[in-house]
Amino acid sequence: MNRTVPLPDGRRAPALGLGTWRLGESSRTRRDEVAAVRAALALGYRLIDTAEMYGEGGAEEIVGQAVRDAIAAGEVRRQDLFLVSKVYPHHASRRGVQQACARSLRRLGVEYLDLYLLHWPGSHPLAETVAGFEALRERGLTRAWGVSNFDVADLQALLAVPGGDRCAANQVYYSVTRRGIEFDLLPWQRARGMPVMAYCPIDQGAAAADPTLAAIGRRVGASAAQVALAFVLRQPDVIAIPKAVREAHLRENLAAIGVALDADAWAALDRRFPPPSRKQALAIV
Repeated sequence: MNRTVPLPDGRRAPALGLGTWRLGESSRTRRDEVAAVRAALALGYRLIDTAEMYGEGGAEEIVGQAVRDAIAAGEVRRQDLFLVSKVYPHHASRRGVQQACARSLRRLGVEYLDLYLLHWPGSHPLAETVAGFEALRERGLTRAWGVSNFDVADLQALLAVPGGDRCAANQVYYSVTRRGIEFDLLPWQRARGMPVMAYCPIDQGAAAADPTLAAIGRRVGASAAQVALAFVLRQPDVIAIPKAVREAHLRENLAAIGVALDADAWAALDRRFPPPSRKQALAIV
């Protein structure tokens, strides 16, 4: 059973979702990718994260097709889903962000997003971007908006503009090997009730080969990847969005919610991947 994370507006989002980076890049793989997202929905995934950048809209089309098929089959309702997409920074003027959102909605085949993010800081003034986001929110085209790849200084600048305090989330690279946000960004967001969305929580699959994670997993009855996910999911205000296309991996990731790590496991993780003792540059891929 997927647990949830509270959002600033009182809604709750699933703590574990599906990432879609690198989907939609080739017509040859489209059928298999639609089937993978459809399988995720059938297994119980309810949060799907995508972006206009992924496959230049191709990933949104993949998600849209899978969602439409699942809804038509009576397997899921739109209101039960939490759909997230992101706007390119160079599209993030007041008018541009609204036009980009309209294109994303068309590709996804839905009437609204649950969360719409600025993919990374860009050249358009934040006040313009926020004004565009707020116009979308007021029109019901997105339930909430947020940012991605923002560090503390970026968020401070955001909160200084009118309406910037309505930022609902910040999506960043966070994993057991990339713990830098624990020093400042995660506590800063936690103090303001702004959840973190963790992308690459399994380090694009690399964590699955780590011997320490594997050893811990053998002791607690989990895979190395599940231990890596359990590390991220231990935070009550962090949403993890690993990408997976194989059904076995989709099942494995979803089951990580139930993995319990004891004090010895946490100690071993801290020895292998020490928590940050100083400010670190934000990890970005």
